[in-house]
Amino acid sequence: MTSTRLAVDIGGTFTDLALEHGGTRTTLKVLTTPSAPELGVMQGLRAITGAAGIAPAEIGLIIHGTTLATNAIIERKGARTALITTEGFRDVLAMGNESRYDQYDLNIVLPEPLVPRHLRLPVPERLDNTGAVLRPLDEAAVAALIPLLLAENVESIAVGLLHAFVNPAHEQRIAAILRDALPDIPVSLSSEVSPEMREWERFSTTVANAYVQPMMARYLRRLEADLHASGAVSPLFLMMSGGGLTTIDTACRFPIRLVESGPAGGAIFSAHIARECGLDGVLSFDMGGTTAKICLIDACSPQTARTFEVARIGRFRKGSGLPLRIPVIEMVEIGAGGGSIAHVDALGRIAVGPESAGADPGPVCYGRGGKKAAVTDANLLLGRYDPARFAGGSIPLDAAAARSALLADVGAPLGLTAEHAALGVLEIVDENMANAARVHAIESGKSYQGRTLIAFGGGGPVHAFRVAEKIGISRVLVPSGAGVGSAIGFLRAPVGYEVVRSLYQRLSTFDVAAVNDLLEDMRQEAEAAVAKGSFGAPTAETRTAYMRYVGQGHEIPVPLPNAVLGEEDVTAIRDRYDQAYARFFDRPVPGSDVEIMSYAVAVTTVTDAVAAPPRPDSLFTAEAVPARVQTVLDTATGAVSDWPVYERTSLAPGVAIAGPAIVAEDETSTLIGPGWSAAVNGLGYIEMVRA
Repeated sequence: MTSTRLAVDIGGTFTDLALEHGGTRTTLKVLTTPSAPELGVMQGLRAITGAAGIAPAEIGLIIHGTTLATNAIIERKGARTALITTEGFRDVLAMGNESRYDQYDLNIVLPEPLVPRHLRLPVPERLDNTGAVLRPLDEAAVAALIPLLLAENVESIAVGLLHAFVNPAHEQRIAAILRDALPDIPVSLSSEVSPEMREWERFSTTVANAYVQPMMARYLRRLEADLHASGAVSPLFLMMSGGGLTTIDTACRFPIRLVESGPAGGAIFSAHIARECGLDGVLSFDMGGTTAKICLIDACSPQTARTFEVARIGRFRKGSGLPLRIPVIEMVEIGAGGGSIAHVDALGRIAVGPESAGADPGPVCYGRGGKKAAVTDANLLLGRYDPARFAGGSIPLDAAAARSALLADVGAPLGLTAEHAALGVLEIVDENMANAARVHAIESGKSYQGRTLIAFGGGGPVHAFRVAEKIGISRVLVPSGAGVGSAIGFLRAPVGYEVVRSLYQRLSTFDVAAVNDLLEDMRQEAEAAVAKGSFGAPTAETRTAYMRYVGQGHEIPVPLPNAVLGEEDVTAIRDRYDQAYARFFDRPVPGSDVEIMSYAVAVTTVTDAVAAPPRPDSLFTAEAVPARVQTVLDTATGAVSDWPVYERTSLAPGVAIAGPAIVAEDETSTLIGPGWSAAVNGLGYIEMVRA
């Protein structure tokens, strides 16, 4: 990899940048520009290269992640999309799998499909489950749809046919007809976007890809052109939801794989920190301006999944969102960030989020026209921020405006002072995040005992000690560069690509030759994608089968050997499945046949080994000298006291600090609560321990 690399993470409130050059790292936060996100990126590029003393042309690689695709789906601001599907299946998107995320809610609300019914267009054709043609494609019926697509001003087209994951011929022919007649309208095929069985999930993923493709492709090409115009002509790579990097061409073609790109960078960042510090069990806690992301990391690897939901209607409710079948790092994301808006609900309770003030206008204290009190306003009022140091001094904060807003929105309706209103707001947002962490652990079948919480993002280190107290974690780690942790995570991510395909097999009748042919095709596809950006770096391959007992409804992942399979491997695969099943459900089911529903092949560049940090007893222990004091109201006890404030740049490895205290830096502040102590380890990371 090239030595000078820039990472850019666009969030709902801030755009974070991290530049590594000549063994040094420069970081920066600028406000996101929602109407034209590339403007914020270019503003940050000019500022960070100026601070590092280099020209944009010296950057050898740019890595980018963004939540734009996710936001477009949540806010329903994507392209006007049509779906062409098999005759008789136009309502698959609306029917789903007929499950209910709340069994007893008689007025249950389900997410509306991204494509309205009058644009879900059936065509005569039919394949069976083996891919054999039962009814040839009616090409005249496809051509007859073109005037309708033009009249409806359709901007993007999804094609999802029954059993196309086995035989894509009919989808490919439809695409050829459409591209000849409508060359300017992008076409997404389910056999390319999500070639797996289960038509609801496959159609939903394909439609979502088509829905965001025009917007994402335009944005990425504008950004690429602006970067080149500035002299930054290096390759542009995109962070994918599964934790790997891909080329801009692949990202423009399959933008649905970017829906969780920013949060994925944060999980990669935490996994890297875990490797550096030798931590087996970690809770990654990333709190930004708009959302908080929580992810479990074991053995230095984040949890991954094949399914993901976006735009959930029910809070923490599986099944209440639009399903996507893409490789993704598994995490829980909630609307709890610095910009989350506080109010009093109809029952007289303080509520925070999920609505956010974002970057424009932002919290009231930003002085940019915001009128509604937000979490940042509460933190400022309780003394947790220095108004002159926020975001490196680029955004001076107005404490008087924050006080007025909190009093008007929360204090007055409840008969509280502004300070106690702020205290209530912070306790609610901390409890929301702790509750999300509890639910995530329960759903994953894991606990937080013995785990270390790694806190980052602009708000993570501010809220970490209190969230840790609520979920029973007694150790918190705040790495250097925590304020832009997701962007730094981009710099640690491998170039990678995962291919998933379905081929139904039972172990009792396992066709070794057919599976070997499929896996080899998948390996070649993945390697070709990675070769475009690996710069000749060595790669590693992993193979996974998604298996279940015959008659069950859900699969579990089982690793496969990275070699040509033989008949003798079938017994070993069965043993691996039984062991994996027992880990989930305590014991296997003897006598039941096992079926494989799909296969995944991932190829990634090999990540560099990390050096262990210097031993604490080899460090020179310097005395920590506070730069000033701030009057802080403690959210746990309500006590008001003066907390010493230390500049992080002045803290040498080996320094110990007793709480309560604040460690300030340009992108964030670390709060060391009462009853907590902190020390700086050999890597310069702050380790907090609760007595």
